[in-house]
Amino acid sequence: QVQLVESGGGLVQPGGSLRLSCTASQFPLDIYSVAWFRQVPGREREGGSCISVSGDKTRYEETAKGRFTISRDNDKKTVYLQMNSLIPEGTAVYSCATEGTCNAWASFSRWGQGTHVTVSS
Repeated sequence: QVQLVESGGGLVQPGGSLRLSCTASQFPLDIYSVAWFRQVPGREREGGSCISVSGDKTRYEETAKGRFTISRDNDKKTVYLQMNSLIPEGTAVYSCATEGTCNAWASFSRWGQGTHVTVSS
């Protein structure tokens, strides 16, 4: 059974940082583009960050640009999302996704269950 698994979420103070990780079980994540999104309950996913297969190309939606940095280590078959200068509005479930293209945010079809991030003092 194919499964994407996110980790690294938790409680962080405003201005703090977190590093999220995305790995895959029974799936060659190292040969696919991967994206991170955020989602508040009852709302659509947004704030995409995407990285190409080799990691040499990245793309960010406006709300993620300048705040998040996506990277990957294909030897470890892991994709990361570095989150800096977090604000309370960043509280959400963060999910990784694959089987899509960085040129189209709505194209991703395989998703993880997400990791919770709470930004609060």
